[in-house]
Amino acid sequence: MSTPIDISEEAGVRYLHFGSDWVQGAMRIRKPNALELAYTREMMAGLLLRGDLPWPRRVLVIGLGAASLTKFIHLHCPEAQLHVVEIEPAVVAAARQFFRLPAEDARFRIHVGDGARYVLESPRQYDYILVDGYDRNARAGALDTLPFYQAARARLSEDGLLAVNLFGRSRGYKASVERVFSAFDDRAIAFPSCDSGNVVAFAAVGERIDLPVRDIRQRAEALKTRTGLDLLPTVTRLEQAGSLPGGSLLL
Repeated sequence: MSTPIDISEEAGVRYLHFGSDWVQGAMRIRKPNALELAYTREMMAGLLLRGDLPWPRRVLVIGLGAASLTKFIHLHCPEAQLHVVEIEPAVVAAARQFFRLPAEDARFRIHVGDGARYVLESPRQYDYILVDGYDRNARAGALDTLPFYQAARARLSEDGLLAVNLFGRSRGYKASVERVFSAFDDRAIAFPSCDSGNVVAFAAVGERIDLPVRDIRQRAEALKTRTGLDLLPTVTRLEQAGSLPGGSLLL
């Protein structure tokens, strides 16, 4: 059965819904390439953790939604090869019609299919894997299982990062976080919950990350100047939540 697609607009923001009130994506009409939802902004925090340009070179986005992450990466990481996997063809069509999805080209491809199966079966390696796949009932299904997270780890290149959008208000949230930590041998961190209840978890392979908060802020300021994305509030939230022991982010 295909996913029902609904589009709504309020106060200059266009929203994507899958036949329910759950917001599956958003775009400020006057700023179509900006990351409107807080959790999408935080999913790009990998640019702070692996701050040496031109990282990332190869990016995989699972779950297209309103194409927010896809458009941001396509615009601001021009040297990156970008692959997107979306299970529902109607979502791709809606992103093209309503959310200004860029045309596919030599460095940008969309694969219509099951994201979990793609990761399990694909031989490709990626520097940055971003997982944001939910159905109309806010369920991630196979994308929130230990085998999937283990397969995602195997798909990461040297110094690769995984970013996962989790719903912190769901009953299974703690188990989801535990699966991420287990798959990556505890090399993971769950950011403090956004106002919406979304929690972004990051997991890493390769060289250890040990970033003093001073360096993170400098990288955040440089990122804001380069792209307009302001992650300084995220850094403050990490500090206030006690997520930076000894004044450093360890991952």
